[in-house]
Amino acid sequence: MQAFRLNKIINVFYILIFFSFGIIAISKQNIVWMAIPFGLTLSNLIVIFITTKTDQLFWLLLIFIPLSTEINITASLGIDFPDELFLVLITAITIAKMIHQQLLFRSIFLSPLLVPIAVHLIWIVISAYFSTEPILSLKYLLAKIWYIVPFVFLSPLLLKQQSDWKKLAVCLCIPMLFIIIQNLIRFSFYGFEFASIKKTMAPFFRNHVNYSSMLVCLLPIGWAIWRFTPTNSTFKKPIIYFLVIAIIGLILSYSRGAWLALIVGLISIYIFKKKKMAHVIAVSMVLIIFFIASIINNNNYLKFAPDHDRTIFHSNFSDHLAATISMKDISTAERFHRWIAGIRMIAEKPIVGFGPNSFYNQYKPYTVAAFKTWVSNNPEHSTVHNYFLLIAVEQGIIGLIIFLLLLICMFLKAQQLYHQFQSSFYSNIAIITGVILMMITIINCTSDMIETDKIGGIFWLCAGVLIALTNQLNIERDTLA
Repeated sequence: MQAFRLNKIINVFYILIFFSFGIIAISKQNIVWMAIPFGLTLSNLIVIFITTKTDQLFWLLLIFIPLSTEINITASLGIDFPDELFLVLITAITIAKMIHQQLLFRSIFLSPLLVPIAVHLIWIVISAYFSTEPILSLKYLLAKIWYIVPFVFLSPLLLKQQSDWKKLAVCLCIPMLFIIIQNLIRFSFYGFEFASIKKTMAPFFRNHVNYSSMLVCLLPIGWAIWRFTPTNSTFKKPIIYFLVIAIIGLILSYSRGAWLALIVGLISIYIFKKKKMAHVIAVSMVLIIFFIASIINNNNYLKFAPDHDRTIFHSNFSDHLAATISMKDISTAERFHRWIAGIRMIAEKPIVGFGPNSFYNQYKPYTVAAFKTWVSNNPEHSTVHNYFLLIAVEQGIIGLIIFLLLLICMFLKAQQLYHQFQSSFYSNIAIITGVILMMITIINCTSDMIETDKIGGIFWLCAGVLIALTNQLNIERDTLA
């Protein structure tokens, strides 16, 4: 009854508003005055939709992840449009729900995976406090919050039924399929020449590395769509054709990192199934520490210094691969240039680092002249091209350890869920999540994609998926008990 009276009062209010501004518009003989009541009504409808249809905003966000483009507002400020706007909006709504509907998030707050995520965020705050670039670090912190909140806290609330998981897959893969097809068509006009690949990436991707990284990470999801489509469905066969198109797109992306990620991702399926992930992580850590120690000892890294006059960009892809193997490829040589600078920066500030988002403004004094290349002026303002090294530089060794612990927890949780589910549907989702995380890890050994809206969104979505799967496992156990 009270709600009915309130609605009646609101309706009377809108009638009076329209009537009043109608009189003003007539007296002024200017219909522009009617824009005010129409704007007020429209804004009210938008607010109602946003607050009551948060799930629709989330699905729209997923659709826009592949389709978004980078827009520079100023020289130092840019956004990923429109998905970053959705992230900010959904973050605000989700935080408001956390305050007023705490029980709704109870299972998420109790998730063990939330501990390393929270510690990761807390350490970013600490590192930002001691940052050499406080404004840039604050921007980084805010962006990290509005990536984590929608994907980690909201997705477990929306992924409850099998239909929800299928919707998630479709919302990500259909837009990406559109991008792949239009890219292949545009690329065909250049004869699929390696030197022309960058011309076909705009406006959805900055370069072929970003494009191929997103593509390879969505391939397992595409396979899942085919796997769980009924045999008698009319969509079963077309999905195979779409997967073939996606694989052709990956091959013609000419991205060595994405190809390697796919191979390692396929190998990781065996690792997850045999419960060997902990062993692989331990061996990998030992090998990495041994390698770093060996190249730092007696300045052995200087042996890898490139020949400045022979490190060039190759327009032919076979020459590009040959140059990579012989360490004469410009992108490989420049990576060494920045990696050496990064290691020297870590030695300068090993505990809290230089601060999030500070690498570009701080790294040049730490470079070694012997590793300088033709692109060392870095017009693109890109970073160190190794996400783990980037974290150590900007957040210190402690920050790197925290992130590695988070990543390890995610790997082990994916493996655990795969073996604990009775349902093949959810066990397959668990192993697919693990495979995607493995591919993201490999990609970020030679890039820093987790700070982009596309791979970064997929990474944090994987964290939310693992929490949602944990909740689903509890429901399954209660049902079977």
